[in-house]
Amino acid sequence: MQNYIIVVCSKCGGYLLAKNEQKTRTCPYCGLKILLRKALKVASVGNAEEASVLLRRLKEENAAKKRKLGFKGDFKKSHKPYSK
Repeated sequence: MQNYIIVVCSKCGGYLLAKNEQKTRTCPYCGLKILLRKALKVASVGNAEEASVLLRRLKEENAAKKRKLGFKGDFKKSHKPYSK
């Protein structure tokens, strides 16, 4: 049985799915190459179906939190410096 892990991208905060034996993974959202041994691991599951279901749930929960907070995207892009 192959194990899968879910990690968080340190640059954009996106959730990624990877096989346990992988060493690196490129974030599909921002392009950062992530060293999986150093990445924040959110979960580890036994098969691809469980991993997919859990990943979907985590993404939905994260999106709900952002909606609740009124998050519209990247903070730096949406909050320009004040100028007169």
